[in-house]
Amino acid sequence: MSKSQKRRLRSILISAFLFLFALIFPFDKFFPEKTSSIISAVIFLAAYLIVGWNVLYKAIRNILNGQIFDENFLMAVATIGAIALQDYKEAVAVMLFYQIGELFEDYAVGKSRESIAAMMDLRPDTANVIRGDDVEEVDPEEVEVDEIILIKPGERVPLDGIVTEGESRLDTAALTGESVPQIIAVGDEIYSGSVNLNGLLKVRVTKPFGESTVSRILELVENASDKKSRSENFITKFAAVYTPVVVVSAVLLAIIPPLFFHGEWSVWINRALIFLVVSCPCALVISIPLSFFGGIGGASRKGILVKGSNYLETLSNVKTVVFDKTGTLTNGTFTVTAIHPDLISESELLEYAAHAEGFSSHPIAQSIKKAYAREIDLARVTSNEEISGEGIVSIVDGKQILAGNMKLMDRFSISAHECHLSGTVIHVAADGLYAGHIIISDTIKPDSAEAIRGLKANGIRRTVMLTGDKKAVAQNVASELSLDDCYAELLPQNKVEIVEKLLAENTGNEKLAFVGDGINDAPVLTRADVGIAMGAMGSDAAIEAADVVLMNDKPSDIVKAIEIANKTLRIVHENIILAIGVKVLVLILAAFGHATMWMAVFADVGVAFLAILNAMRCLK
Repeated sequence: MSKSQKRRLRSILISAFLFLFALIFPFDKFFPEKTSSIISAVIFLAAYLIVGWNVLYKAIRNILNGQIFDENFLMAVATIGAIALQDYKEAVAVMLFYQIGELFEDYAVGKSRESIAAMMDLRPDTANVIRGDDVEEVDPEEVEVDEIILIKPGERVPLDGIVTEGESRLDTAALTGESVPQIIAVGDEIYSGSVNLNGLLKVRVTKPFGESTVSRILELVENASDKKSRSENFITKFAAVYTPVVVVSAVLLAIIPPLFFHGEWSVWINRALIFLVVSCPCALVISIPLSFFGGIGGASRKGILVKGSNYLETLSNVKTVVFDKTGTLTNGTFTVTAIHPDLISESELLEYAAHAEGFSSHPIAQSIKKAYAREIDLARVTSNEEISGEGIVSIVDGKQILAGNMKLMDRFSISAHECHLSGTVIHVAADGLYAGHIIISDTIKPDSAEAIRGLKANGIRRTVMLTGDKKAVAQNVASELSLDDCYAELLPQNKVEIVEKLLAENTGNEKLAFVGDGINDAPVLTRADVGIAMGAMGSDAAIEAADVVLMNDKPSDIVKAIEIANKTLRIVHENIILAIGVKVLVLILAAFGHATMWMAVFADVGVAFLAILNAMRCLK
């Protein structure tokens, strides 16, 4: 509990004691009737001032600053009005109950903020820098690029870098939401904010602290509150208009019936005071932003960074999700997926191809050599020529080996045949005879199919894939994942054109999300209603381009993001209905004299407290 909360609790307890004392003690047995009334009134006033002085002070301060219509003004007017009508008990009880409600609200809001702060407490305090023969403990901001830092077991990684010495397991849960530790070794890239679990590591720093992953994440989360959703903007505007209207209505309620309809002043002033207390919109003003803040914080805990509550609201209205293929639904790396030999064994076919591609650094060549999984003896290769756009002609163990596409086979009059499988086909021939072919494909991520099913289950009506790959490859991936549509052989500008077309097909409040890697797809990410960057840990370009950043490389995180958005908006709508519904009901009852001050306080403080507790569910 904070110091201010302790002070408030102390004043509540003292005031409650005085209130109960004035209520219970039989003053009339010891003093004359007039004197006992004065004594009890003084004690009631003392109790009122002890518990309510800060409300009165804030009301006066805000009036002097031109901010009249807030909850402090409403509570001050209502309780002072009750005192003027000599309803001392009601005035103290209302202020006491109001302050108890405020204490609980402060505690609830503080708890949620602490939870988010603890969750996002990624910033390391120090970094151990190796300078000469010494290890210096310095602020991470003082470490320069290319300096070597020492990270001990149990320490949080202070800066982004590459491991130069040591092996360990790394807990990246705070960044990615992934609970399984990563095994890292020399040459691996590690990111600030992770926790080194067991090994001693030496790391060469690759980015200054201000550009590190942890700094970018913290900046994102801290600035997210600047981008308000339509719901938040509506509530702010609503409160600014609504409160003055009800204050004027309360004044009219107090004076019109007595002046024109022979009503009793005390009765109608009391109704107006109740009307004022009910009117305070604090339940909406506090709970709605807190709901979005909780949703953004809860998403961050899952490794999903949302740049503002406006994007969270947009996500909840997404009905079309458009995917880039390579690196989003697929792994983005070439892998040998099939070997079809002709006249020779699979191992011989792969051996010929691997040695023919031995001098090449092309991704296709790398995938063949990786599949071969043995050391390539380049001494066996006596000649090697690359024919652009066709393949390689090589002499291996004295045999002429051809490895390439159908054009290369045609050039050397080799009778080859196409494969029924989709992917890149590498045909191989040995000494003029066709030896078979190897299929190289970009494999689908393990949870891509699960992600598509999850999106459909969450109300996404259309899933579309865009790719620059061949049509046959795209259709194969789309079919395997049960996508609704796919567009292939696209240039970057074509992707924007298709997204424009899909946006035009949306109706009403339907939104479109584009999911890509955030680097090559920046134009499309920007054009979509909400751009989502996949696997963006350590990628500045991805963090800059997208509205929502998935730190993990899992398509299923898109489903989590939409589920979090839907839950957040559901809670926001619940709070709006609860707050406005109860207030309208009690306002009507107050206007017709059927509401007590206690009901009014519940409609204000009680509803606000319930709404805040409901908003805290967003954190989970």
